[in-house]
Amino acid sequence: MRKSISLFCSFIAVVMLAAAIPSSAQIRVAIRFGPPPLPVYEQPLCPGPNYLWTPGYWAYDYDDEDYFWVPGTWVMAPEVGYLWTPGYWAWGGDGFIFREGFWGPVVGFYGGIDYGYGYFGHGYEGGRWDNNQFYYNRSVNNVNVTEIHNVYNTTVINNTTVNRVSYNGGDGGVTARPTAQEQAAVNQRHLPPVQTQQQHVQMAKAEPQQRASVNRGKPAVAASSRPTEFKGAAVVPAKEAGGAYNPPPRGATARGNGQTAGGATEPQRGETSRGSAQPATTEHPETAARPEESKPPTQAEEPKPPTHARDIQPWKPAAPAKGSNAMVDQKYEKQQAKLASQQEKQRQKLQGQQERDHQAWQKQQADEARKQQLEQQHAQQTQKMQEQHTQQRQQLQQKYQPQRNEPPHNQPNQPPHGL
Repeated sequence: MRKSISLFCSFIAVVMLAAAIPSSAQIRVAIRFGPPPLPVYEQPLCPGPNYLWTPGYWAYDYDDEDYFWVPGTWVMAPEVGYLWTPGYWAWGGDGFIFREGFWGPVVGFYGGIDYGYGYFGHGYEGGRWDNNQFYYNRSVNNVNVTEIHNVYNTTVINNTTVNRVSYNGGDGGVTARPTAQEQAAVNQRHLPPVQTQQQHVQMAKAEPQQRASVNRGKPAVAASSRPTEFKGAAVVPAKEAGGAYNPPPRGATARGNGQTAGGATEPQRGETSRGSAQPATTEHPETAARPEESKPPTQAEEPKPPTHARDIQPWKPAAPAKGSNAMVDQKYEKQQAKLASQQEKQRQKLQGQQERDHQAWQKQQADEARKQQLEQQHAQQTQKMQEQHTQQRQQLQQKYQPQRNEPPHNQPNQPPHGL
């Protein structure tokens, strides 16, 4: 009997230990070789009002053990008033950790990395929201003023040391630490990257020319006007690499080989410490505290973006917080429901069209190349519809938000101050 109890207790201990170890720790190891320096590139033209700039960055492919460049691009914010906090790489003591970017009302800490175009290490100098419209600082943004009229000019004095270093901490990394406001932003309400951003990452991952081992730090597509655009006039190539990059042999990136961080030949970029493989290399804002701390990621780090209309969940608008004008609140809720119905009909229509395309392909017994072409076309259709729906929801919110926050018979909003 005692032996049975002892065996049972041992079994429970093993189960609890296994549950305490993140599943990702079984398939991922710490990245010992830092990302390349940031490439030099021009910002593409802003495609329209209320698009926000999201700078490019180096991501990591665990299967191929290689960094790849995710082009900078203009993205519609998920909500009016939200700004983008870029992700960044940080040395966590045993390896490099990626802290994922997020959307929120305040820009948080992004490692002190000088991404440029308004992101100079702390905060964002590229624009601001005012009366539910985004106003662009022309001194740091590429904006066509004949199409976008919400602009202003403010000269930005960058007091940080200008370099192309793409990571925080470790030897040669940026030494910035979060301010109290940046730290507080992590605990405020924020949202993960939108679906178009996730699709953008996946497409960059599939492009061989974006891999650091191929482009040596000078990607063919450094930026684009819209997410998922990797061809055409809206694509901007890198002018030059941000510094020397010598990628390690395959397998050394994750397990450590004593080479310098970032692949640079200069010693100051180095991180030569060796060690056993450590779990986890991606962190979300909720768990990001200081650059030297590392915590295991979750399995939901790399969600697969939808590629067909059937993959998209119907939009169910949440009941908005009550404003000071009850009549406007009721009208706003009705318009939300009307828009949700219209968008669902469009989604079902596109889903039916895509399903008919698949049936036609099967009947024709077309080759695999035709199937890949069809799948790419469906992904582009889905992404375009998502972008249109997001823009429609934002426009509806912008239309009713000022009215909902004013008592009946109140005077209309005054023009933005300082513009």
